[in-house]
Amino acid sequence: MHIEPGLVDTAKIGLSYATAAGAGATGLYYTAAALRERGIISLALRSVIATIGVFIFFEVMPHFAVGVSEVHFILGSTLFLLLGAGPAAIGLAAGLLIQGMFFSPFDLPQYGMNLTTLLVPLFALHALARRVIGPQTAYVDLTYAQVAKLSLTYQGGVVAWVAFWAIYGAGFGAGNLAAIGTFGAAYMLVVIIEPVADLAVLAAAKALRGGKLAGMLTPRLYNAA
Repeated sequence: MHIEPGLVDTAKIGLSYATAAGAGATGLYYTAAALRERGIISLALRSVIATIGVFIFFEVMPHFAVGVSEVHFILGSTLFLLLGAGPAAIGLAAGLLIQGMFFSPFDLPQYGMNLTTLLVPLFALHALARRVIGPQTAYVDLTYAQVAKLSLTYQGGVVAWVAFWAIYGAGFGAGNLAAIGTFGAAYMLVVIIEPVADLAVLAAAKALRGGKLAGMLTPRLYNAA
């Protein structure tokens, strides 16, 4: 996952530091909530799982350059439903940093933009989940329609932020807008796959209800609010 180097020049990149700081602070808020829920061990385990998952999404699963960025199968709603907002935020931030430090160092100057692009849609997804999922419904009992709304919110948010950075950096030229459109159209293919993946993972979790893995997952997975 990366905004193309040079798309936003150094004179404008300061904005990304501010948005990343805001996203990071929000992530810390949800991390603190996860810590209160189940303690430091559960938080640490879930964060490690999320980080490994994000690394797999970035480096192992298929990904390809399209338009102004790359298309990755970043299963943000899957991370959220299994692990919760705080651990998912840690995993996205840590996985992105590991990718930049060890595999794509040319991405590090864009870390603030990429972090914002991944985290803000996660928080929007969390807010939507509180509206579309009744307090009496555990995540393992979600319907396809509910899961699809969550996936569309996350992936649509990623596309919207990439478009913002592209326009902020390169303006409204026809070539730039065409590249944004190409990226957005390609990225929406993930929306077709992600709800199916979410339901498959939730079905597996439901089958394992009551097992020893429950402590490594968000309490909301099996319990009503």
